[in-house]
Amino acid sequence: MKTIKLSWIAFMLTLALALAGCSSASEGEPKASGEEQAVAGGELHVASGQQPETLDPQMSTGSTVKTVARHMYEGLLALDSEFQPQPMLAESWELSEDRKTYTFHLRQGVQFHNGEEMLAEDVVASMNSWLEKSSVASQVVGEEASFVEKDEYTVSLTLKEPKLSTLDTIASPKQFAAIMPKEVFETAGANGVTEYIGTGPFKFVEWKQDQYVHFEKFEEYQALDTPADGLSGKKEALVDDLYFDYVADNTTQLSGIQTGEYDFADSLPYDNYEQLTQDPNVTTYTDLYGNASFHFNKKQGLFTDLKMRQAVNAALSSEEIMLAAWPHEDLYEVDSSYMADSQAWFSEAGADEFNKADPAKVKQLLDEAGYAGEEIVLLAGNDSQLYYAAIVAQEQLKQAGMNVKLDVVDRATYSELRTDPANWDLLSVGLSTVTTPSQHLSISADWFGWAEDEKLHEMLAEIDASETVEEGTAVWNDLQDYLWTDYLPGVKVGDYFSYYASTTKVDGITIFEGPIFWNTTVTQ
Repeated sequence: MKTIKLSWIAFMLTLALALAGCSSASEGEPKASGEEQAVAGGELHVASGQQPETLDPQMSTGSTVKTVARHMYEGLLALDSEFQPQPMLAESWELSEDRKTYTFHLRQGVQFHNGEEMLAEDVVASMNSWLEKSSVASQVVGEEASFVEKDEYTVSLTLKEPKLSTLDTIASPKQFAAIMPKEVFETAGANGVTEYIGTGPFKFVEWKQDQYVHFEKFEEYQALDTPADGLSGKKEALVDDLYFDYVADNTTQLSGIQTGEYDFADSLPYDNYEQLTQDPNVTTYTDLYGNASFHFNKKQGLFTDLKMRQAVNAALSSEEIMLAAWPHEDLYEVDSSYMADSQAWFSEAGADEFNKADPAKVKQLLDEAGYAGEEIVLLAGNDSQLYYAAIVAQEQLKQAGMNVKLDVVDRATYSELRTDPANWDLLSVGLSTVTTPSQHLSISADWFGWAEDEKLHEMLAEIDASETVEEGTAVWNDLQDYLWTDYLPGVKVGDYFSYYASTTKVDGITIFEGPIFWNTTVTQ
């Protein structure tokens, strides 16, 4: 049995031990005759619970798109395991004295999968496409900003005002700023690019709908020589072929990982987590996904009233909700911070208003709001643990005196219904980890819930105008306190972890914002 709960610190310790040569066999020592050996080559099969809606990562915030696409695409920058931006396709950058202009110097000789060299014109086309498509990018960087070519290997970005989180946003793996050849954008449609050409260690071969996405090793890939760290540093395709096999049924994934049909599985039944940790042929991994929350529709309806939002917050018991949805202590944390505890932005501000479960307070607030039993529509998808969180939340709110209807739909319908404020009052949602508060969708005026609050956005602007993270975190502490006490865009009930499993024949997998399959071998 081998169980891994990967924090960023644990990953760095593992890396340090590997670099120091601390392994079961001395460096260069051959294995005994007949013993299985992990060697480069072969195939790696990943059982994926969802097929990506697109292979254009600029078009989607979805975790499956992010995980699949990052094996063939790269950005100017990449996050290390401490969530710090590091060079990737840009070898260096400079910031002007007024903190408004970033100049990026590109690596020379980097090839796209089509054999053409990556040049500044490709970067400009890619980055400006991303600025148009990403709501987070436009919010952080500003709609007026754009990338321009300075010479073949230099590009610049000029902002209207200094923004502290600019580099973090460019490096973010969520709806990430993938660099592609200029030409692919000329044929792209409303749903994104249709030619999948990147610079990453794997190149695209085939997407067979409802079956698999197939990549193969890119033989001309030019890796960095810095140590692998999170999404940054050296990448090597150590298998010849990488398949993301679409396996929607989690029990099929479970049997497939136990029999060895799949090398890795990403959507296993949560009730089987303990069982898999006891299996000597399986390695388990946990990965912080992000916040489990209930977002309020602040555009119209009952929850335009702060008292109603506060009543819901006062009614919910986070521990009950999280345990029902993620039935093992390894898989959730009851925590009030909007930002992860591994980040500089972590804050306990406003925690006194978190996880109250106070019936008397609920009654007082409902009376003050004049609530008369109007129906509250709680919208949830049927394809994740958030469904179970919604069931428990519905019952808690009913016990507190609220008339809650649970509307459970499939993923596609959920994605469509949430865009119209007439369809729901409360939204069961999971928000993946972000690197700065400005990227947090729960406080975006444009995302579902519509946090159109003047003070909130003034404080976000103050954070972005800060010269240092230390200055920014001081403002963020005040803002998070305001969010919990005086605004409540939603109710965060905790943080939850994805869990994955591989056969013990797989070696070298890293977990950071999802699984990483470069630098990974499969025993033949």
